[in-house]
Amino acid sequence: MTDTATAAPQAPPVATAMPWWARLHPLGWLAGTTIVVAIVARLLWDTEYWIGNLLWWNWLVLAGALAMGFWHDGLDRLRRGVETISTFSLTVAWILAWVVFALQLFNVITRYGNDLVETDILFGETTSLAWQSFGLMFLIAINFGVRDGVNPRIDFWWANFSSKRKAWLDFVIHSALLLPFIVMAIRILKGYAATSLGRRHNGEWPSSWRVWESWEEAVDAGGLPVGPIKVMILVAFVLFGLQIIAELIKTGFVMIGNEEKGDIVEHESPLRVE
Repeated sequence: MTDTATAAPQAPPVATAMPWWARLHPLGWLAGTTIVVAIVARLLWDTEYWIGNLLWWNWLVLAGALAMGFWHDGLDRLRRGVETISTFSLTVAWILAWVVFALQLFNVITRYGNDLVETDILFGETTSLAWQSFGLMFLIAINFGVRDGVNPRIDFWWANFSSKRKAWLDFVIHSALLLPFIVMAIRILKGYAATSLGRRHNGEWPSSWRVWESWEEAVDAGGLPVGPIKVMILVAFVLFGLQIIAELIKTGFVMIGNEEKGDIVEHESPLRVE
């Protein structure tokens, strides 16, 4: 009969190290794939497209994203930092909402008060400031809308999908369609914003850094300059792109089974448009 008291203790199971490709965040895979495609396009294709003519800092960003793919804590901190910006954007949007309300109330009162005082007390500046504040409210908070998933989904099967399948769908669609669109929009809007601030077509800045002397003015009498609000379109797309990167980080964590860091917003019922 075997004495259980003298039996040799069993050795604890040896933890097997994960291979490097299993530890790499999907964002790192995306950056690595982009690097390979860019190198092939640069060496083998005579192309004028941006993918074959990346600037030096583009290579640095891609290499940094590839390296960050192994540093999960760093990616999570980056995601939290970007979402802090989104929270601040919401605060600014709420303030602008009250500003718009106050300005429009003033405009209504002065519009109907003209007949009482028999003079024009409707100021064009307040009307212009109201619509610019209204536009800025949406531009500045677009990143918060992406973060909290307020956009309606029109697919009927989304609520029945598992978290990992949802993450796969979002990651693929964001990286294949939305992120390239944002990059293209930012590249186009850089020139648009510079022109709105007064830069000429030959690249000359007539007033140097004093853009308030050369930015685009309103065509309406008494209107505020429209150059600054047009620049905010570029800023909005930059914030939009940062939040999309944060979404790629979150969905990537879910894809590799780390749902603790993949802080995905879940709705109690699917949002549908019918």
